[in-house]
Amino acid sequence: MTRHMAVMFATSTLIAATSATATPSYTVKTVQYPGDTFTQLLGINNASTIAGFHGASVAQGFVLTLPNTFTPQNFPGSATSMTTAINNTGSTAGIYVDTAGTSHGHTYVGGSYMTIDEPGTVFNQALGINDGATTVGYSSATDPTGLTGEVAYKQAAGVFTNLVLPSNVNSQAVGINNAGDIVGFYQPTSTTALGFLDVGGIISTVDPFGSTFAQALGISNKGEIVGSWLDAMGVTNGFVDIGGVITTFDVAGASSTVVNGVNDKGQLVGFYVDANGNTDGFVATLVPEPAVWTLMLTGLGGLGAALRSRRGVLATRA
Repeated sequence: MTRHMAVMFATSTLIAATSATATPSYTVKTVQYPGDTFTQLLGINNASTIAGFHGASVAQGFVLTLPNTFTPQNFPGSATSMTTAINNTGSTAGIYVDTAGTSHGHTYVGGSYMTIDEPGTVFNQALGINDGATTVGYSSATDPTGLTGEVAYKQAAGVFTNLVLPSNVNSQAVGINNAGDIVGFYQPTSTTALGFLDVGGIISTVDPFGSTFAQALGISNKGEIVGSWLDAMGVTNGFVDIGGVITTFDVAGASSTVVNGVNDKGQLVGFYVDANGNTDGFVATLVPEPAVWTLMLTGLGGLGAALRSRRGVLATRA
């Protein structure tokens, strides 16, 4: 039977991302799964319904309906389960580990669970889903732990297409919008990473401030991209890319911040490590209201196209 639990919100704070141009500001609410010290929010749809999981040792997935209801969502019979993404129809993508210890991707569409595993692989994770139920994620054909041999893929109606990225150690596709644009990251070396944007098979980099370890993790239907980057001090920061203009987003007082999802209203979700060492989820809402920002987002669109064209074409999908 599905359980419903109340969400715990901390006091709202106001966060301003740093940028030399127009700077978006947000009200931020902390989300902690009741009785737990580990909560990650990973995706948000236009109804502000959120996908995530809790539990550092035994991961359990959920869908959060704001302001106060968690609905557990776990693949039947799994040892652990995570809900990683949600689309505007309420369908979700996720990950589960079976009782033998094998990691699988899955979807939850129309009230039914389905395993999403690329044929010939031993490790899978489904990380993003759009309104057409096309998913993205990654698999490994050689490593059951998923630490090596990672290959980013797109999956539609059971057909898998591996993304061709620049020479890399590992790659993961993490977010997809309704236009089929995909974001994720790849590792040129075992210790570095670059975010990427795939538009119709044309790959461009998403690399905030020349970071040596950047990950693009979510994309909205308006093309806003979010993710994380590692600074020179070794601190993980979140970022927001609106029309090619990238700003840092960090939760006040956090030792690290990751922005994992964004909807068409510019709401952000993710997680951070607090002063007590706990991992907390967060929801960030634009100030002023999204209607005001629509005009600014439109104005930045042309600039974004120009900036991304200067990043250059790195590869095309076969």
